[in-house]
Amino acid sequence: MENMLTQTAARPLPTGAPLTATSQPVIHLRDIEKVYQTKTIETVALNRVNLTINKGEFVSIMGPSGCGKSTLLSIIGLLDEPTSGVIELDGRPVQSYSDKELAYLRNQKIGFVFQSYHLINDLSVLDNVELPLLYRAGVGGKERRERAYAALDKVGLSARTNHFPSQLSGGQRQRVAIARALAGRPEIILADEPTGNLDSVMGEEIMDLLLGLNQQEGTTIVMVTHDEQQAHKTQRLIRFFDGSQVS
Repeated sequence: MENMLTQTAARPLPTGAPLTATSQPVIHLRDIEKVYQTKTIETVALNRVNLTINKGEFVSIMGPSGCGKSTLLSIIGLLDEPTSGVIELDGRPVQSYSDKELAYLRNQKIGFVFQSYHLINDLSVLDNVELPLLYRAGVGGKERRERAYAALDKVGLSARTNHFPSQLSGGQRQRVAIARALAGRPEIILADEPTGNLDSVMGEEIMDLLLGLNQQEGTTIVMVTHDEQQAHKTQRLIRFFDGSQVS
């Protein structure tokens, strides 16, 4: 019997000419600052960041630990608010959205992939992928299951639907996390160190999967990474140091 920890190859993405990024901005940050304050100290996490990411781009963000990369990703993903500055999604300032509209954007437009997977150990692979869709208005049980199966098939895990996260390798767990993001059909994927906990072979497979999603399906991807080799595979590399964009 095949060992359940055997790495399963991802299903090839559709063939054809790769899609290219457009000149249409999907994310625009203007003079973004993020300052954390306590009674005795003030820490500047982001210092007047100006950044535009176009529809269909795959952008990597690099810099030393503590330079503001993950903070930037949280602000782009509407999980955190800047101290000052303007964030625009599709040309509209985020500050003009109501709390309900912001929740809708996070749920409908943006998919998240984290270094530590954030899977629920007591749920099966299929249930983990379905979970965010429970909060999606208008998506019934049948459609949730169909989307989850399709997303797992796309990342090469259709044979692992009834397994639990503890029964999977690190690379397979990261594939589940990507499938969970894909099931929501997001226009933007934000990936925070998606290969950071993986060995080089599994890291390459996850990177190839993300590249395929970008090139063949036109998904806009913003990825934080410490891996110089992986970063240079993306369309644009942005470097941060002490909260400031340096390139």
